[in-house]
Amino acid sequence: MGKNLYNKVFERHAVEQLPSGQYQLLIGLHMVHEVTSPQAFAMLREAGLKVAFPERTFATVDHIIPTTAAERARPLSDSMAEEMLVHIEKNTLYHGIRFFSPEKGEQGVVHVVGPEQGITQPGMTIACGDSHTSTHGAFGALAFGIGTSQVADVLATQTLAMSKLKVRRINFTGRLNPGVYAKDVALAYIHRLGVNGGVGYAYEFAGEIIDGMSMAERMTVCNMAIEGGARCGYVNPDETTFAFLRDLPYAPKGDAWERALLDWQSVASDADAEYDDVVEIRGDDIEPFVTWGITPAQSIGVNQTMPALDNFSGSERQVIEEAYDYMDFVPGQAILGVPVNVCFIGSCTNGRVSDFEIAAEVIKGKKVAKGVRALAVPGSMKVKVALEQKGIDKIFIDAGFEWREAGCSMCLAMNPDKLQGREICASTSNRNFKGRQGSPSGRTLLMSPAMVAAAAISGKVEDVREVM
Repeated sequence: MGKNLYNKVFERHAVEQLPSGQYQLLIGLHMVHEVTSPQAFAMLREAGLKVAFPERTFATVDHIIPTTAAERARPLSDSMAEEMLVHIEKNTLYHGIRFFSPEKGEQGVVHVVGPEQGITQPGMTIACGDSHTSTHGAFGALAFGIGTSQVADVLATQTLAMSKLKVRRINFTGRLNPGVYAKDVALAYIHRLGVNGGVGYAYEFAGEIIDGMSMAERMTVCNMAIEGGARCGYVNPDETTFAFLRDLPYAPKGDAWERALLDWQSVASDADAEYDDVVEIRGDDIEPFVTWGITPAQSIGVNQTMPALDNFSGSERQVIEEAYDYMDFVPGQAILGVPVNVCFIGSCTNGRVSDFEIAAEVIKGKKVAKGVRALAVPGSMKVKVALEQKGIDKIFIDAGFEWREAGCSMCLAMNPDKLQGREICASTSNRNFKGRQGSPSGRTLLMSPAMVAAAAISGKVEDVREVM
């Protein structure tokens, strides 16, 4: 039998098997940001160590940086945020690490910057101190979110101790109907398999629907793998992947490109590859999804009603009851028509050029509903410039959106962008946990950029297919 991509790439990078049964895995690319790196660099200093392979490490700032020009003035008004920013500036300079900084116009969300620079490439092992590192798997890489102590391990040794995973192939067959997008695909597989369904697995996303997706769409699908419990998620590299990477700053050039292309093609899963599990999801069955609860699996189609408690038992029922209590919803309630206070388009899940283009189609010539605060936050400074060159920013501004600078923004609210009190936010981000968007009692409804745009115009959850 042939091999799948996960096993090919894992075996290439396995240095040795450890007495624990885990493997010492070489990490080809390490992305760092300002939140999980200061402590890791401090660990190196205390141990008298330097970064082993600084040329394999790249940095940016995203979580804490404000998204308005005025608030970006240095020093930042938040002293802790300023301290984090100073640390990453000093640490990257001292260790000779490439820093994509605001001053150079290169800053952005770490999982947007890596791909747009061509740093993320097929066949790599990638690590970053951020949960949604799985995003990079869209390129045919194995990409792992890691903790602060592991960030220090990679800085010091360029390796990680990792257990080998099982592999589940998720085939998306048929086609997506109009008004259904990559975010709906992601929420669909999490809804089907649950937030713990992927524990111990790598997810391979495949089928006609994935094959037909752009790289931005594939990144959205892989980004959410961690929310389904998987350690990583990936798509096999193909011509779409190679076309995206060609001519990017860090992509191979000349003869090196041709050699890389042959290598990248070889890491794709073989036609007769073995898998530990195979799941099939029909594209025709997917409709626009909206989360109603406090985990990404607690979601329904936009025209469905919230589930009955009798459908659940044990600990699962307890989580459902907790969700209803927190969200102030009731079983049988429709998600369609739920009022929203804030609408957020951005994040490493949906902060790329095409995400804003899709939303712009919905809002063009319309106005944000009275009383709704709407934020459009590009995933990187390069994304922002590209959108402004196309005039997309004007569509958002004319509609009543706040057009912001690049950053994580309201995805996790470690910056000034926060919900207030019991506000409900229609969001393109990836987590709807309690208090995730800055208010301990704030409520998050995850959905696609098109659905968020429709909610902004209507002032409530709306079926984008009707709005368009």
